Amino acid sequence: MRIDWWTLGIQTVNVLILVWLLARFFWRPLAAMIETRRKAAAGALAEAEAERGKARAALAEIEKTRAGFAEERGRMVAEAQAAAEKIRADVLAKAEAEAGALRNRARAEIAQEEEASRASWAEHASRLAVDIARRLVSRLDDKALREAFLDSLVAEIGRLSDHARHNLARDGATFQAVSASPLDDEDRERVRTRLAEVLGGNPRLDFTADPKLIAGLELHGSHILVTNSWRADLDRILTELSHDVRD
Repeated sequence: MRIDWWTLGIQTVNVLILVWLLARFFWRPLAAMIETRRKAAAGALAEAEAERGKARAALAEIEKTRAGFAEERGRMVAEAQAAAEKIRADVLAKAEAEAGALRNRARAEIAQEEEASRASWAEHASRLAVDIARRLVSRLDDKALREAFLDSLVAEIGRLSDHARHNLARDGATFQAVSASPLDDEDRERVRTRLAEVLGGNPRLDFTADPKLIAGLELHGSHILVTNSWRADLDRILTELSHDVRD
């Protein structure tokens, strides 16, 4: 193997130059920086030790003061417990009062809801009864139905005393004969005749129709009111049902 001494010499010089450059421009600043950091750390440790000593002294003072606070603390705890017990009693009393008020309000609301429910069912029953009555009326013979209600009206008036019927039929007395549907001339004449017979006079009759009666014939006057209709019967039945529900 042949060695090139010139190349080896040049490389050796280059290495020496590199070592000199590193020693001058890298290791010396780095060593100086490390020394500076070491001195700063040593100073920080010294300061920390001094602060630790102060902390120990302060802790000893605190322990000394704490020993003197033991009796005061016991008194304060007792006062706090007494105050807390009073607050607890006040809170319980207030909570009981509020609970009582809530119970009373809840009972009132339940009663209102029950009353509203009963009213709703009564109204529903009323509408259902009216609907059923109307359907039944549509299946009955209208003339026979009017005659039956006329008989019922005459019988109701006939139960009055003679004196009462005489006062009702005195001269100038005016009545309204109210039917569920308008009456023809023949029916009106029959009503006049039957009422004249039972009243013992010839009172003036005005005829009017009220579909709300569903079926029936009523007599309205200044001193008499004879309710003789399915509407009146339904109202009476609903009143009795409502009374039974409340009981």
